[in-house]
Amino acid sequence: MSLAVKKKERAGVINPIFTCQPAGAEYATIGVKDCIPLVHGGQGCSMFVRLMFAQHLKENFDIASSSLHEASAVFGGMPRIEEGVKTLVARYPHLRLIPIITTCSTETIGDDVEGTINKLNKFLKKEYPDRPVKLIPVHTPSYRGSQVTGYDAGVTSLIANLAKKGEPNGKLNIITGWVNPGDVTEVKHILQEMGVEGNILLDTETFNAPTMPDRNSFTFGNTTIEDIADSANAIATIALCKYEGGNAAEFLQREFGVPAIIGPTPIGIKNTDAWLQNIKKLTGKPIPESLVIERGKAIDSLADLAHMFFANKRVAIYGDPDLVIGLAEFCQEVELEPVLLLLGDDNQAPSKDPRLAELDKKANHAEYNIEVIWNADLWELESRVKERGDIDLILGHSKGRYIAIDNQIPMVRVGFPTFDRAGLWKNPVIGYRGAEWLGDAIANALFADMEYKHDREWILNVW
Repeated sequence: MSLAVKKKERAGVINPIFTCQPAGAEYATIGVKDCIPLVHGGQGCSMFVRLMFAQHLKENFDIASSSLHEASAVFGGMPRIEEGVKTLVARYPHLRLIPIITTCSTETIGDDVEGTINKLNKFLKKEYPDRPVKLIPVHTPSYRGSQVTGYDAGVTSLIANLAKKGEPNGKLNIITGWVNPGDVTEVKHILQEMGVEGNILLDTETFNAPTMPDRNSFTFGNTTIEDIADSANAIATIALCKYEGGNAAEFLQREFGVPAIIGPTPIGIKNTDAWLQNIKKLTGKPIPESLVIERGKAIDSLADLAHMFFANKRVAIYGDPDLVIGLAEFCQEVELEPVLLLLGDDNQAPSKDPRLAELDKKANHAEYNIEVIWNADLWELESRVKERGDIDLILGHSKGRYIAIDNQIPMVRVGFPTFDRAGLWKNPVIGYRGAEWLGDAIANALFADMEYKHDREWILNVW
């Protein structure tokens, strides 16, 4: 038994698992209050990303575009940045931060974003002396990497440009990575139970926006510029995702001496245990009885399902590296067998992740093989599912739904985007409550499949 890491053999991409770098930077920056990102590229670089966010979260977000046209490819697009910033500042009096996110076209033509920002800073100081509006560059060339590297670049740029050393604040930085609002709620819950004051980077819990009696509804991130600036004064940083915020945590450690712990992504019992132990070590706060009870409830729930329903079921997982590896670790905890893992961009680093060695060790003990494909796409998933013929469950976002339907394989939607099931983004997958939800969701998907196929329904006490 072994774990084999391979690169997709085809040069092209058919039905990608991920979208591009700017999308990740856009998701990061909309998590900041009083901030509107300006995407420096074609109109679609913001429009289609906004559409994905709206499909997933059922909310609208303000994301601006410099709306480049053919002339800019010849003469440069800097005037479009200037016009975009001036329009945003004039139209939105509450605006305090404009990240300028580059795209493949503007990186290719070599627009001087930093020089344009310096020019605009002089304009803003003269025309709006009482309105401090910060402009920061976020370089996300979308001809390499993916939304994963783009998110990491977005968070790192926010911190690198805004963090300032001051007095110690006694807070613990939590860099969430690209997680759902339900996961952020779970992070806050655990910190509150432990009596730890957290600095959440980035706080997307407010993406679950209410519609008020006056019919007002506005979706915004809840991390402030002051929160980001104060990240340099925290007692430590925990990045929940290695590839979506790990570089930002390392920057704070390198530049400001803020100790950093990167991962593990707290999916499943073992990883959540490690996360709580790290919080305890960094803050000196004990783990309260309330969380021990939550842990016990999750274990009890998973124990009811693992051996009878999950054992030896073979699972294919696709998505961003931290999520895929975390889900694979969870699968092994509950006797599922994660035999096929697909990582969807050209970053080779996750294929050498030390967590894969631990997966291999447990797979060897249980006598099954794991195949890891990096730079994969959904065509790769479909081909391998058909070739193998032994996949019992698929875990991934909604873009893979037709593969599950066509091959009659039950599927649990996890990650981004999930648009064909209601409200999944409200549920956590991290923490003990996330582990319990994952177990229930997987079991119910398998049960529904058994009913649909009339396969051993007597196990469900149906007769």
